[in-house]
Amino acid sequence: MLSHIKDLAANLAPRLIEIRRHIHSHPELSGQEYQTAAYVAGVMSSCGLQVQELVGKTGVVAEMHGTGADTRMLAIRADMDALPIHERTGLEFASRNQGIMHACGHDVHTTVGLGTAMILAQLGVPLPGTVRFLFQPAEETAQGAGWMVRDGVMAGVTSIFSVHAFPTIAAGSVGIRYGALTAAADDLELIVIGESGHGARPHEAIDAIWIASQIITTLQQAISRTQNPLRPVVLTIGQIQGGRAPNIIADQVRMLGTVRSLHPETSAALPEWIEQIVSSICQTYGAKYELNYRRGVPSVQNDPTLTQLVESAASEAWGSDRVQILLEPSLGAEDFSLYLDHAPGTMFRLGVAAADKPNFPLHHPQFHVDEGAIITGVVTMAYAAYKYWQQ
Repeated sequence: MLSHIKDLAANLAPRLIEIRRHIHSHPELSGQEYQTAAYVAGVMSSCGLQVQELVGKTGVVAEMHGTGADTRMLAIRADMDALPIHERTGLEFASRNQGIMHACGHDVHTTVGLGTAMILAQLGVPLPGTVRFLFQPAEETAQGAGWMVRDGVMAGVTSIFSVHAFPTIAAGSVGIRYGALTAAADDLELIVIGESGHGARPHEAIDAIWIASQIITTLQQAISRTQNPLRPVVLTIGQIQGGRAPNIIADQVRMLGTVRSLHPETSAALPEWIEQIVSSICQTYGAKYELNYRRGVPSVQNDPTLTQLVESAASEAWGSDRVQILLEPSLGAEDFSLYLDHAPGTMFRLGVAAADKPNFPLHHPQFHVDEGAIITGVVTMAYAAYKYWQQ
């Protein structure tokens, strides 16, 4: 069966590159993937799949029904949205939409999902159970998975697979990570409220800027002495606003930041830990505060059994020397984790780095992929799906 899947993928390669280039040329922002969704729905319908549009706002769901008595359902998720970045790749098929770019590989993810469906539809051997393809909007804003889940896409799903492009791995190779793959990512808004005064008489005021600086410094120092160093926490204040003039002590400072962690227990305790520090400092210096801690998406925790299945599929397809076991997680976020609240799953990394040119990181205006990676992703996903039913 593996050789048959590889033959089908080789025959489909020109079509898959055409699909990827079309999607890359017509990127759409999160929640606005109308043309992409219509294109995806058309390809899925041509494969004979049952297609439902406008799921999770602009998402697409396509189902391939098996003929056996196996009641399991495997979901395969691909995200479709692009980023507000002006493309500077110089590609012939570069973005035609000004200021929008597929700089995170979602054009490749969507193509892998479509290619997997094409291959499974042409296998000639009916699968025992159902495969549900989830083409998701708005991953970049961490909203799309929640929209999809609320529209019921995980009903009946027993396992779920996904893939993400990885520019630090060579095209033709696959990265496998057991356990935590990505971080929980929360948002932090803190307003420090002091009392204004003349810059010449600081003792008559409550300096919100100085107090805010104490909070930032203490939080960063406290991480190294109160948090388990084997369970990392990254806290970044990325925006700060306050003050009206150089000789007026500021009465208010607003700070915005992100808080990232890998372990659920650590993540659960962070809001209270942060507030204790903020409250103590503000009380010491007579200030007040308003803290708004917004939970984001949790950490992606790859299921060990399904991860081993994908590793096995990739090793059989490409050889163990082209399968990398990733020893470290990423502190980036992925809303694929929201599906894992409803069924076990795993996400693998798809190497996209070209051997003959510089490679740029995700979210870079010159990010590009070696298109040979598409076949690697499609064969790995399709064969892993086939093997799923052999368990």
